[in-house]
Amino acid sequence: MPGHPHHPAHPPTRIWHLARTVLTAVNGTTGFGLVLAIATGAKIKRGRGGVLIAEGYRRKLPPATCFTVGSVIITRKTADWLLAPEREHLLRHESRHAGQYAVLGPLFWPAYWLSCGYSYAMTGSYGTRNAFEKHAGLSGGGYRERPLRPWAARLSGRIRPSAATASRNRPPGTPSPH
Repeated sequence: MPGHPHHPAHPPTRIWHLARTVLTAVNGTTGFGLVLAIATGAKIKRGRGGVLIAEGYRRKLPPATCFTVGSVIITRKTADWLLAPEREHLLRHESRHAGQYAVLGPLFWPAYWLSCGYSYAMTGSYGTRNAFEKHAGLSGGGYRERPLRPWAARLSGRIRPSAATASRNRPPGTPSPH
């Protein structure tokens, strides 16, 4: 949305970075991200735009290459890998999650997982219909758009009934649309 600090027409500003950093520090999510990173043996490095990067995460869950907790982007790779120009979109995606933590604080977790459940139920993908992933930029996070499951598409009216179904539902004497 225009005017939003992450809208392409309005790149993030230093003021937003500072506000995001302060908010995630005050609401405790960055502290939790740091504890998680340190407890799992990751090394903390300074990233761009006020985020921290915890490199070398080695746990099995979550399976993603990167995930964010507060203003800490936790990655299985190195900070240099994430900061490389060809991964600018991934860094931006994860930084947008830090902004979501700034706004929601610890409420981010239940809201995010509810959104994951909704997305999975509708598409079979945890990200496609997840409002948080959509806001962060699906493609930047490595997500692909997936269609609605057939039952969900029918429910939402996005798929027309097949010709056979349509002819069964037409009143007698109604001409075929074909």
